[in-house]
Amino acid sequence: MATALSEEELDNEDYYSLLNVRREAASEELKAAYRRLCMLYHPDKHRDPELKSQAERLFNLVHQAYEVLSDPQTRAIYDIYGKRGLEMEGWEVVERRRTPAEIREEFERLQREREERRLQQRTNPKGTISVGIDATDLFDRYEEEYEDVSGSGFPQIEINKMHISQSIEAPLTATDTAILSGSLSTQNGNGGGSINFALRRVTSAKGWGELEFGAGDLQGPLFGLKLFRNLTPRCFVTTNCALQFSSRGIRPGLTTVLARNLDKNTVGYLQWRWGIQSAMNTSIVRDTKTSHLTVALQLGIPHSFALISYQHKFQDDDQTRVKGSLKAGFFGTVVEYGAERKISRHSVLGAAVSIGVPQGVSLKVKLNRASQTYFFPIHLTDQLLPSAVFYATVGPLVVYFAMHRLIIKPYLRAQKERELEKQRENTATDILQKKQEAEAAVRLMQESVRRIIEAEESRMGLIIVNAWYGKFVNDKSRKSEKVKVIDVTVPLQCLVKDSKLILTEASKAGLPGFYDPCVGEEKSLKVLYQFRGVLHQVMALDSEALRIPKQSHRIDTDG
Repeated sequence: MATALSEEELDNEDYYSLLNVRREAASEELKAAYRRLCMLYHPDKHRDPELKSQAERLFNLVHQAYEVLSDPQTRAIYDIYGKRGLEMEGWEVVERRRTPAEIREEFERLQREREERRLQQRTNPKGTISVGIDATDLFDRYEEEYEDVSGSGFPQIEINKMHISQSIEAPLTATDTAILSGSLSTQNGNGGGSINFALRRVTSAKGWGELEFGAGDLQGPLFGLKLFRNLTPRCFVTTNCALQFSSRGIRPGLTTVLARNLDKNTVGYLQWRWGIQSAMNTSIVRDTKTSHLTVALQLGIPHSFALISYQHKFQDDDQTRVKGSLKAGFFGTVVEYGAERKISRHSVLGAAVSIGVPQGVSLKVKLNRASQTYFFPIHLTDQLLPSAVFYATVGPLVVYFAMHRLIIKPYLRAQKERELEKQRENTATDILQKKQEAEAAVRLMQESVRRIIEAEESRMGLIIVNAWYGKFVNDKSRKSEKVKVIDVTVPLQCLVKDSKLILTEASKAGLPGFYDPCVGEEKSLKVLYQFRGVLHQVMALDSEALRIPKQSHRIDTDG
């Protein structure tokens, strides 16, 4: 299904904000807002040629917004695609008598066609680079063997294995995709590689199939078939058949996975694997907004084990996650704990400590950069040494916080400044036009505001004393940042009706008489107002709904 265009792709004009109505507003609410703005901007109300010209321009803009939102068909398109959706190629062939639901389906079809025309230019590269490091000499020293060897005073750290894999996807049609992948591996001086080609076809909304062909210098030709099928809305099955040719003959393999959604956040899996390392596995995976839990049990030859793994997801901007797992089987027990954190828009850095018998202690560092993964397993010791566990735990934390403070944070701050500066340059002309429109709207509002103030003063009603919109700096740690605000006292007073001011849940930059004074930065609205002779004050976030007067806004003057 096609998705709505992002905010950056939409036209800067927000019709809902311009009319100051909710996105769920009924036709009567739209009509009332439209009539009020028409009375304010009607060109015939102004004799001055300059004001008349400005009023005509704003009047046409309000009329255009009302025309779009008052028509169910065009409103359905605008809600999905924004203003540009109305100008999208193919709109002229959509029948006007269709329902909003049919309009949505038609535009989703047009969007899919546009996507298909760009398929040939797209690939989906994925890659993994793994570098295994043997650092056991840091903790497992054999001084008696090396005391006569030159340079033996320094620990020997070696790279003992490497693995590189890469794949690309080439969409052929809307249902067919070709996948090319390859890998190279080496360990202790011996290595090899392989290359695979797969063709995947989506047969229906319920399933797909994939044919795979491969070859390598260590293994012979490989032929495989993968099938996926939704059996019910809550149950699916995956089957993978393979024939591996080698000097020892043909080795067949079969893997089948049956999965079922147990509830909204929980999935149960049953897996049967026949061939090399045959096994049966059952697992339950529960994934919520704040946690991820896996419980698994496997019976197989030669590996049988029980596993429990838990991950906690913090609801912060860096998407911090901490995790721990316990795995016990015929070949020993492994305890693993670690954390990962987003360090930039496309990068996630993670580290985990693995403590096992008889595996010893290892530190695993992983960096995900877009679709590329860099993995560094560092083997520290074959024994369970407290010193190795301590340094594997504390060392990465110290390095991360030092890098975050000295490198990552300054880099991200500079990158954000560059992006904001580029965004300001790209929107400079448009912002200048919006500023001129806002200033013109304020001039046109003067007479109406004067009448509103007189009416409100006569009933001891709502008077906007001062109002500012933009970026406020209240945090002492951000003293170096500049305050960027505009005076919106007149536009807000113009919106007062019957001693009430109601702003909907949308960006206030689109309100009549407003514009964006700091593109790309967080904005707020600060209002100082008088109601029944008493001062009130409130500050609201840019997209936060606001309703005044309120008792909670009252300024306590007793102190």
